[in-house]
Amino acid sequence: MPAGREPTRRGSLGALALALALALVLTTACIGRTSVERVSVSLPEPGLVVDYQLGGAYQPPVGVGGVARDSTEPSAPGRYSICYVNGFQTQPGETAGWLEDHPDLLLRDDDGAPVPDPGWPDELLLDTSTGARREAVAAVVGAAIDRCAASGFDAVEIDNLDAAMRSDGRLTADGALDLAARYAARAHRLGLAIAQKNAPELAVRGREEVGFDFAVAEECHRWDECTAYTDVYDVVIDIEYDDDLRGTFAEVCADPATPASTVLRDRALSTPHDPGYVFERC
Repeated sequence: MPAGREPTRRGSLGALALALALALVLTTACIGRTSVERVSVSLPEPGLVVDYQLGGAYQPPVGVGGVARDSTEPSAPGRYSICYVNGFQTQPGETAGWLEDHPDLLLRDDDGAPVPDPGWPDELLLDTSTGARREAVAAVVGAAIDRCAASGFDAVEIDNLDAAMRSDGRLTADGALDLAARYAARAHRLGLAIAQKNAPELAVRGREEVGFDFAVAEECHRWDECTAYTDVYDVVIDIEYDDDLRGTFAEVCADPATPASTVLRDRALSTPHDPGYVFERC
């Protein structure tokens, strides 16, 4: 899609008390809690213009203060850089590797075949149905998060949080949020902010239970979903697409519900040398 822990308790009574206190802190970071410990990370400034460059990296236009790029691309020096990671499905170019190296971590249908995303058949859903599988998936996808940090990105966006909705009931939102919390913990340990990607119905739980720091939304104006994000997050970055606008882009920008950080892109997210390239900002 546009374009993947607990300390050993031992020792004296004092150590046990310390471990119990630590366990209490960790409990607040698990699914089912009402809040998470907030960490100090660099966030995009409200209203920052962010160019969505998942189709390929290029020199950002004048006035652009941030970019979103795939984890295989470099960050943009001097601009707030968001690293795209497909956290709940395989990336098209990596599907064969998952089938060969991690076949047990792919969701299977009743016949044992991998389950594809109906809208993106070259992406297979990852199996988030058990804690053990979520831990294993987090370890594999975590390598991409590590790469984002090593490449100088400021944040990661984890795509397909809503994959469970396309699993024919095999997966749950609880499982997705638990996996997302593992990604958030890893990102925060590396000093990266982490963005919720789409799934407006999970915004409150994403903020409170996972620890997402801000949101990246595709077409929240087109689907009248922007306030589901802006009611929860101080920073919301929205990407609208030129082939399916609700009104003109000027009307989109004039709508008070539209996030200040909204841009217009072509659906293919092409680069400036492509004839279909579109980029406008509110």
